[in-house]
Amino acid sequence: MRSQRMSWAVGGVAVLSLSLSACGGSGFDDTDTADSQASSGPASIKVLIASSGDAETKAVTDASGAWAARSGNKATVSQAQDIGQQLGQGFASNNPPDVFYVDAARFATYASAGSLEPYGDSFEGKDDFYPALRQAFTHDSELYCVPKDFSTLGLQINTAAWSKAGLTDADYPTTWEELAAVAKKLTTGKRVGLALGDTRDRIGAFMVEAGGWVTNKDATKVTADSPENLKALKFVRSLLADGSAKYPKQLDSGWPGEAFGKQKAAMTIEGNWIAGAMKSDYPDVTYKTVPLPAGPAGTKGTLAFTQCWGVAAKSRHKAAAIDFVKAMTTKDNQLTFAEAIGVMPSRQSAQADYVARFPQDKAFIDGAAYAQAPVNVAKIDQVLADFDTGLQSLPGADPRQILKRLQKNAQAVVGQ
Repeated sequence: MRSQRMSWAVGGVAVLSLSLSACGGSGFDDTDTADSQASSGPASIKVLIASSGDAETKAVTDASGAWAARSGNKATVSQAQDIGQQLGQGFASNNPPDVFYVDAARFATYASAGSLEPYGDSFEGKDDFYPALRQAFTHDSELYCVPKDFSTLGLQINTAAWSKAGLTDADYPTTWEELAAVAKKLTTGKRVGLALGDTRDRIGAFMVEAGGWVTNKDATKVTADSPENLKALKFVRSLLADGSAKYPKQLDSGWPGEAFGKQKAAMTIEGNWIAGAMKSDYPDVTYKTVPLPAGPAGTKGTLAFTQCWGVAAKSRHKAAAIDFVKAMTTKDNQLTFAEAIGVMPSRQSAQADYVARFPQDKAFIDGAAYAQAPVNVAKIDQVLADFDTGLQSLPGADPRQILKRLQKNAQAVVGQ
């Protein structure tokens, strides 16, 4: 998970066709078989996941097998080549998988199109899921699906560079001013103080810390062009302008974690997925993760990246599909997935157990209390991509103009 939770491979039409054929014919289910199963006997459901790799696929497959053995039903788990494309084809042909991953950034588009079964409000134990994550999957005041896991952002610090600069634990930054000061102190001829991602998926955290965001809580009003967001972008611009922060491309890196691992940066802002990359690619780099510093008014903020277990509105096995989701989201299964994949449980009741197992991730999971999920507006992808382009033009661009453009473009989408 580098740009968000993970990077998904984009397959071509030939690969897509082979993937769909492997699931049965030209879609995910056989109509005659599905109809007969819906009327009598055990259900056979299709599950489509956007897996981060073999470990995740195995974890979901194993949990699915246990559910099948207990329930008497059957679940066939398929790893998507391009889950957006495959779901689109399934929805268009009225033959989607029964259960599938839904990224928060795509949720509103699917929900507004009527593609999702809104099972969330009647889901047993729904209040155990973190409020911010539930909000990410709420459309027209209705909870459609429950979050399967999540990740947040924290501040990673190279402990060797930190000590060499004469800094101690007491110097961990808790405010923007302190962050700016330590970033400057850590900047040398060979290393920049902070490697910062050049999109809303990282810079957006400063907007939240300033008390702003792209929309209001229920995504009914665009709030991009605000004094709070302007403060955030001006602060980011100041870090970039004085050279104490740089974007990955300026550091010959594909993402901030790479620059941090190569020790081209003493600090970075990334999610808990960075642990896997550091362990496999940069095992000799010692580092610590602390919470992101608070904004000007003392507001804490971070970003949440999450997915839910979607159930198709046109599934012929909804009861079995929802029972499958219940099994996948038990506390025990969520902790098992955390061990196997590196994600954090979306159930609040699992927090203490998670911290006991992964004390180094406490800053990440504590962020759930004040995290902001992705923009929950249908068909806003191009608008947000344009916003990223504006952010990438900092420090030379005018933050006011970037936000005014975002406000105008986002309003056009929200007003549809």
